[in-house]
Amino acid sequence: MVLELKQSPKLVQQLVITPQLQQAIRLLQLTRLELVDMIGQEMNENPLLEEIEEGKESSDEEERTNETAAEQPVLSPEHTIEVKGEGEGSDEFDWENYLENYNHAPLSGPREADGEERPSFENFLTKSTTLSDHLRWQLQLSYLSEEEKQTGIWIIGNLDEDGYLKMSLEEISAETGFPLEMAEKVLPKIQQFDPVGVAARDLKECLLIQLHQLSIRDPIAEKIVIEHLSLLKNRNFPAIAKRVGVSLERVNRAAALISKLEPKPGRAYGGEVAQDITPDVYVYKMEGEYVISLNDEGIPRLVVNSYYRRILAEGRQSHQDDRKYIQEKLRSALWLIRSIDQRQRTIYKVAQSIVKFQKDFLDQGIQYLKPLVLRDVAEDIEMHESTVSRVTNNKYMHTPQGIYELKFFFNAGIPSIQGDAMASESVKSLLREIIVREDPRKPHSDEKLVQILKEKNIHIARRTISKYREMMKILSSSERRKVV
Repeated sequence: MVLELKQSPKLVQQLVITPQLQQAIRLLQLTRLELVDMIGQEMNENPLLEEIEEGKESSDEEERTNETAAEQPVLSPEHTIEVKGEGEGSDEFDWENYLENYNHAPLSGPREADGEERPSFENFLTKSTTLSDHLRWQLQLSYLSEEEKQTGIWIIGNLDEDGYLKMSLEEISAETGFPLEMAEKVLPKIQQFDPVGVAARDLKECLLIQLHQLSIRDPIAEKIVIEHLSLLKNRNFPAIAKRVGVSLERVNRAAALISKLEPKPGRAYGGEVAQDITPDVYVYKMEGEYVISLNDEGIPRLVVNSYYRRILAEGRQSHQDDRKYIQEKLRSALWLIRSIDQRQRTIYKVAQSIVKFQKDFLDQGIQYLKPLVLRDVAEDIEMHESTVSRVTNNKYMHTPQGIYELKFFFNAGIPSIQGDAMASESVKSLLREIIVREDPRKPHSDEKLVQILKEKNIHIARRTISKYREMMKILSSSERRKVV
């Protein structure tokens, strides 16, 4: 048998995602801040891109903008096609015609009325104080020796985000080389720092430190924390009263005092940092109809630099390499400008479709939120589900009911006895209202909540109730019970 190599032609079809299409897809899922950063990076790399500042357009550009805008509306929600990346930016593109007819007008968006200016960006820049910084500052103000301060720095450095000490004093003594007695002397002083209860080694010690700081000591509350913390967690007040030998009312007062203590002293200096949300879409109700306005404030308005436009206009006299370089950069610039425009138009289309489906929610509130899936919007605007998913990622809408992420409007349907489905968020809202109105002495169990919802024509399983309750951080019925 003879082995040999042969070449045989084979015709196949395959999907190839061009770099331009990859860029268009990436732009869809960028947040506003990420989009601004990306545009800034492109402007640094592409000399043909420049930003138009408000009020500084030249008269000929303004005239060309007005003429073009009159012929073609900026936002045309009737039909928006998806970016396919086929044939865009080819060498056969008519650059001269582009220079003459390109529309510089940006997408419309809400502007400050009556010339009112927003606060400067510098007003929002701040560095939050960490728990470690706060404690180190207090440590430096304390009357301690240098060795004690060094030991204190080691203690502070081994606190977790909740303010608990996760390293034993023996380990700290071994690491620092200072005697164990010094660590035992410094730790109580740090535990008196603000926030009170910090540097505790467990929950019991944390609560006791705070109880000892009260102006009027409560020995019953201290005894409950020391001996019956597990019963307190389960709110088994009768058992606590029997073991401590006091009345149920006295235990209830002590439990109310303990509930006001902070179990995580470092919470105020850690965790997630609250950030202001800038909506991508504004929805207003005007004359009974909802009007959608894109928020393009802060997004640079890009055009091609006039110097390079002149070079292309005089391309026959320019050097061939220069012309090739400029054409390459112009292709990149043009595709970026068109991709940004396409991104804004797609966001508009998706927002318009959401408003159409969720009009009852906008009018009456969360209990009227309808079940909605990506496919419904995709079919409505004639786009793919993946495109809708990218558009709704980390985008926010300002509505008469508040600011919501676009993904909030997509909910699974909970079937009702009458056959009409109800959005899961609406069920959560109704569940929260029922629990708020319940008798704290006899809170509803999950099984009872199932029956209550069934009376309201909502068919839901008990395990789903439990899941929704945990998602909303609502305790179980035994933990919600208050003994009076």
